[in-house]
Order: sequence, then C-alpha cells, then structure tokens
Amino acid sequence: MNEYPVRAGSMLYTLVDPNRGYEVEYNRWYERDHFYAGCLIGPWLFAGKRWVATRELKDLRFPHDSNVATPTDRGSYLATYFVLEGKHDEHFKWAAEQVWNLYANDRGFPERQHAHTVMFNSPWAYYRDDDPVPIELSFDHPYKGLGNIFIDRSEGATEDELRDFIETKALPSIMSSGSPIASCVNWKPIPRNDDIDGNAPMDLGSPTGNDERTNQMFFLEDDPRNVWDLFHSYANSISESGLATVSLAAPFIPTIVGTDIYTDQLW
Repeated sequence: MNEYPVRAGSMLYTLVDPNRGYEVEYNRWYERDHFYAGCLIGPWLFAGKRWVATRELKDLRFPHDSNVATPTDRGSYLATYFVLEGKHDEHFKWAAEQVWNLYANDRGFPERQHAHTVMFNSPWAYYRDDDPVPIELSFDHPYKGLGNIFIDRSEGATEDELRDFIETKALPSIMSSGSPIASCVNWKPIPRNDDIDGNAPMDLGSPTGNDERTNQMFFLEDDPRNVWDLFHSYANSISESGLATVSLAAPFIPTIVGTDIYTDQLW
C-alpha cells in the first residue's frame, strides 16, 4: 500500500489543571482510569497521548495575553486523542453518553479545572523528511516534546493565503533537513455543540476560536527547552506576514506513564 486506511480525521484536545493539593490523585485518576474509560475504549478512537507542562515549561509560553489559556500559564496536563477519519460523530456520541455514565458511577474527578478542551478536524500535515513518521503514529513514536502553537487568521486574510504562507515559507524556515522538528499537523476547531458540550458535567474552559483559528502541533526530536528559539522565530514570521497572529505558543513534554514524576513541578 502507498496509502493506508488508518487516517486521523479529528482530534480531542484537553488542557487541564488539577486543583492544588490534588496533583498526584488527578494524575493517577486520569492515567489509570479516565484515559482509557473515557476515551480509548470508545469506538474509532485509535491513539492517545498525555503531555505535561512543568512550571519551567509554562514560563516559556507566549504571548502573555493569550486567549487560549487564560492566564497564559493555565493548563498543566494536555491529553490528545485521534479519531479515525469519517468516524467523528460515532465516537463522540458514545463519549457524550460515557462521561455521564462515569460521573454517575463516581468515576469523575471534580478537583480539576479545564483550561481549553476542544475538538478539531480537517488536519493537514507538513513533514521534514521525505519518508516521515506519519502523523497517525506520532503519539506512539518516542518524540521528546511537543510544540503547540495556536494562530488566529487576520481579518481580510483568506485561509488559502495563510496556508500557502505556512507551507511554503514559515514551516520550511524552521523544518529544513537536520531540524529537531520532525512534523507539524494543523487542525481547525469544531464549534461546540450546546446540545452536547453544553451538557457536559464540567466547564470546558476558554472558547474554541472559530474559522479563523488553526491549532498547530509540532513533534520534536529534542527537548523543547533546547529549541524554543525556533518557535519565537516562527511566531515572528507569522506576525510579520500580517496574515495571522500567534494566540498561544506552549511547549510540553511527554508524561512518564505509570509514575507520578512531574506532579511536584507544576506550580
């Protein structure tokens, strides 16, 4: 096969803080129960990954007046999940029912606050290499970090203009051969459905952004602390184009599954 039928069509992105004093309990509840019971056992969701932002990583975020994480350092744990292309509605119909079933059976965790929980679709990927690790495998590949950038398209700029600039100028400037950035996948937010999301058993955090927003996930072969200057350069190129502004740039590292490492480094 040249094209494989397992393709990511949509994503659940959930950025959350445990309440202070509940860091270990939250980490264990999410990793040992909710990651599976609330997501991975559901139909058509085929990959998931947890990431963490320590205090040191939060201090690298910019700009300081983000409309994604408000305040900018809000959100310590990020969970990301891929749903098979064409199966979004089927999975999230199950998920909307499942979350209420879990809470009804005392399997929720009230000592947490969502910073930004949103669904995304319409992915397109840009790769450094001719024979890359496909985006669909990115959560299972041993990347050392994630660079996450939200950009909001400027009034008067078109989506085609912005994508052309990103693909032909902005991304090549930081993802040439030898770059520590292996790939970038770009997503569009799905506006919240009040009939489903408005009935969730928790507040989901800041607004989704609308058609103007793009969520970019950069998969890194080096610790994000060592390469964050590249993202400042990238953000400057986006701003100087006049086509968009950066609403949040945030680095993350993978959690170490089965441990409580980093729970004492969040604040």
